[in-house]
Amino acid sequence: MTLPAGFTAPTDNALPLYVLDSTGLAAWRATQPAAVAAYLDATGFTAAAGSVALIPGADGLAAAAIGVGDRNDAYSYAHAPFALPAGTSWQLASSDTNADLLALGWGLGSYRFNRYRKPARAPAQLAAMPSAEVAALIAACCQVRDLVHTPTEDMGPQQLEDTIKAMAQAHGGQCSVIAGDALLEHNFPTIHAVGRASHRAPRLIELRWGKADAPKLTLIGKGVCFDTGGLDIKPADGMRNMKKDMGGAAHAIGLAALVMAQKLPVQLTLLVAAVENAIGPNALRPGEVVTTRAGISVEIDNTDAEGRLILCDALAYAAEDKPEAIIDFATLTGAARIALGPDLPALFANDDVLAQQWIDAGIACADPVWRMPLYRPYLRYLKSGVADMANAGSRMAGAVTAALYLERFIPAGQTWAHLDVYAWNDTDRPGRPAGGEALALRSAWAMLKARYG
Repeated sequence: MTLPAGFTAPTDNALPLYVLDSTGLAAWRATQPAAVAAYLDATGFTAAAGSVALIPGADGLAAAAIGVGDRNDAYSYAHAPFALPAGTSWQLASSDTNADLLALGWGLGSYRFNRYRKPARAPAQLAAMPSAEVAALIAACCQVRDLVHTPTEDMGPQQLEDTIKAMAQAHGGQCSVIAGDALLEHNFPTIHAVGRASHRAPRLIELRWGKADAPKLTLIGKGVCFDTGGLDIKPADGMRNMKKDMGGAAHAIGLAALVMAQKLPVQLTLLVAAVENAIGPNALRPGEVVTTRAGISVEIDNTDAEGRLILCDALAYAAEDKPEAIIDFATLTGAARIALGPDLPALFANDDVLAQQWIDAGIACADPVWRMPLYRPYLRYLKSGVADMANAGSRMAGAVTAALYLERFIPAGQTWAHLDVYAWNDTDRPGRPAGGEALALRSAWAMLKARYG
């Protein structure tokens, strides 16, 4: 488990850090010396969300106060590591502050992707090590960010396989891989069809962990390590950030790591369909018909609707094991982003209880999801004249039709949820640097803990 460099062991050299909001500012000021109150007046500190006040003393810096908004949102504290001076360490001096949320926000706010360049400065340090669960949450979120940030040359199907194998070894799980033409031999035709044009072999990566008598939980991730769009090629601006099209796999990996690190009492299966949607002499063509693992024939209406193709074989395989629940994560549609924007993942589920558990967890930990309808009359948009269905076909309700496509591969009675997630920050915000992002990962963990813990 790797944490960002924002923590240090408790030390006598740590300076006091006060966490304030606008409603509590006056009461705190009343406890401070007159000189401090005068200084705060002079600097205009109002404890507004995202603000900071560095309080001088006789020997230099004596303390600091940070302003926060929603105290139940970890991101309210995330500005602190880079708003406070580098090289300083701080200890919480506010009794009304949740230390776990402060640590979580501090960890998320301390993160910088540093594989290819050194950060401009180090974060200030919190002189308190996070609890085991908070540390695991931070590590999982940072792992998702790292995986999504890393360009495809260094994060292709083989590197995803290596990551999952290392996780299995670390936690006592087992990992198996079916790659290349072996996918056809083992009846994973759509994973093979999408990835066959790349010089990097497509593969299905499977991790299993847990006790045989525990409830079965299967997590699935879309691992399109780069998406050109295939022969239905994307324009340049649409292709620019397609290293992030394995963001669903990154989320499934991060959540699986949490499940294993926290020893959730489940029998876990992690499935990642890892491909590169490339262009080559044998690339999948519009109009081709592929018969999937489930025996459903699919006409390829658009080669850029490839994520649902690799997921459908993985979903069919997962259902054969009859798990208590299947949850898949995918950077699946631009339509979900148009509907809900970058911060709200679109949740589709065929089970009201699971969906409500996730929604409630998202509200409780300020890591929300938004439920969207599986409106089955829209299956008409996936009709094919030559096959059982098409993989696309209309600009209408794109996120809904993508989810309906996936649902065709879920047997009746099988509990299933699908999260259409962006996995990306377009701009820099405190605690949310531009680039790869873990969205609804913390709420997914809270939901699973409530469901199985």
